[in-house]
Amino acid sequence: MPSAWAGPLPEAAPPSDVAVYQLPTGTYETRAVFAFKGGSFREMLNFAATSVLVQHPKGDLLIDAGFGSQVASHMRALPRMERAPHQLTRTVSEQLKASGYDHSRLRGVLVTHCHWDHVSGLDDLQLPIWINDKELQYAGSSKGGRVFREVSASRTLHRYQLKAAPYLGFSSSFDVYDDGSVVVVAAGGHTNGSVIVFVTLPTGKRYAFIGDLTWQLDAIRRRAERPLMMRMLADTDPRLVREDMLRMIALADVMHIVPAHDLSAYDEIPMLLS
Repeated sequence: MPSAWAGPLPEAAPPSDVAVYQLPTGTYETRAVFAFKGGSFREMLNFAATSVLVQHPKGDLLIDAGFGSQVASHMRALPRMERAPHQLTRTVSEQLKASGYDHSRLRGVLVTHCHWDHVSGLDDLQLPIWINDKELQYAGSSKGGRVFREVSASRTLHRYQLKAAPYLGFSSSFDVYDDGSVVVVAAGGHTNGSVIVFVTLPTGKRYAFIGDLTWQLDAIRRRAERPLMMRMLADTDPRLVREDMLRMIALADVMHIVPAHDLSAYDEIPMLLS
């Protein structure tokens, strides 16, 4: 196991009303044996498809979009071996409407990467899509970007730039609000332009929304990366994924790590709709 992070944490000065909420949109089934090394073939896992709302006085952001109303169609666009039983609950759009949320507050949807289960909900959201150049190039040319190309066709793309500014061991970063409350770092390897989003609350509580760097918390707790077959099929560069996974393991004692598809990782994050 890597040594625990011993250095100082980056400075952050989040305004007093910065907050995070989870917006669960559904789940799909995957066998544990495919999710992490040592997983059981018999154990079925419900993979989360959850969006996160970050509220900030300079404008709010969604992290990923979860399932949309056309998720069944999006899943049929996948190769047959990738399709899985799924359940759609409420889309992000429906949850925002039901809560009385003021849509004018939203600046856009920042995608951790462009795979279908993170972008399906863009179909129902008339919002700019925040994406970096590497991920946009991947989305435009890969099989994994097929659904993204469909749902983003009529959307504005906000292409943010990651700078050579080290952050918690990652070589490049983007400070969304220039106050350290939301910092995006490059974590390519699952896809070319995958990112991790670090969020710091006024209480000092820190979250790391790691997308698909790992699918489950078991990978962090037990250093149990994806099985070899899944690394070869799912990752563009398994070596980079492993390096960044070790960085996150070292940070596990100083922040709450949220793999996108681990239901339990969202437990302590309040829901927008209770």
